[in-house]
Amino acid sequence: MNRLQGFLKQLAPHLGLVAVLLVLVAIFSTLSNNFFQMSTVISIANQVPDLTFLVVGMTLVLIIGGIDLSVGSLLAVSSAVLGVLMVNYEWSIWAALPIAVLVASIGGGVNGAISIGFGIPSFIVTLGMLEIARGATKVVTDSKAIYIGSRIEWFGQPLPGAFVSPAFMFAIATVVLGQLFLTRTVWGRYCIAIGTNAEAVRMSGIRSAPLCIAIFAISGMMCGLAGLAQTSRLSTADPNAAIGIELAAIAACVIGGTSLMGGRGNVIRSFIGVLIIQVLQTGLAQVGVSDASKQIITGVVIVVAVLIDALRTRWSRS
Repeated sequence: MNRLQGFLKQLAPHLGLVAVLLVLVAIFSTLSNNFFQMSTVISIANQVPDLTFLVVGMTLVLIIGGIDLSVGSLLAVSSAVLGVLMVNYEWSIWAALPIAVLVASIGGGVNGAISIGFGIPSFIVTLGMLEIARGATKVVTDSKAIYIGSRIEWFGQPLPGAFVSPAFMFAIATVVLGQLFLTRTVWGRYCIAIGTNAEAVRMSGIRSAPLCIAIFAISGMMCGLAGLAQTSRLSTADPNAAIGIELAAIAACVIGGTSLMGGRGNVIRSFIGVLIIQVLQTGLAQVGVSDASKQIITGVVIVVAVLIDALRTRWSRS
């Protein structure tokens, strides 16, 4: 009986988010005759991989008490490297991809090394990396979009009979691996402990710095994979890609219950947060809401999510 109660207690937050998702689907299905269709489901499923990859890394960074504002720019620079290598140097995707992911991983690792090594808030460090990586993207691409075409777009297109793309399947696998890392490994437990009370972790003899730096590097690696997903969906490496996507990634994490104060988070719930954001954006577009109004509504959702997180933190402390 106690085990059943414990399982239901763990499942409750997931069910609450799924309920919010279903309510959104019901609302937009009522407002638009074209929303509740298989074509919409396929469209949403194949638009979320890039944000999903970012959210996996962002969740881990937030759990250790950090934040990464550079994810959009690291995504763009990895996409630019991928495009240049595949088009200008005629590399295959399998040869170019490791280099692109490595570049983004190095960017994430530098964020962690500077923030952790010098005790500088990650907000400031990653804000600087945001500008550095975006500028590097424009240098690499000469501020021009690089069309790659069918050599990469297959990764972002639905498979025959499966209705979802390889990018979506890979993103789901990454979510599962991220959740297993967080809940089934000692390093995942250390991440939660660091975010809860870093000083207590240090006093217990655990070296937290290497793990925190590795988490930022993992976030960078996720940016590299997100760059692949977005480039395959657009068939193009765009130097202006993913501007502002870091806000959507943070919002998805917070909607999923990850605390901005650190010490609490769940990769699966963050993924549900991604679905909520994508359903909201798709539904608003189908009912004819203007881009400006969509930005306002999305911004309100982000603010409400942050307020709920702050209230949740205050209640848990009291």
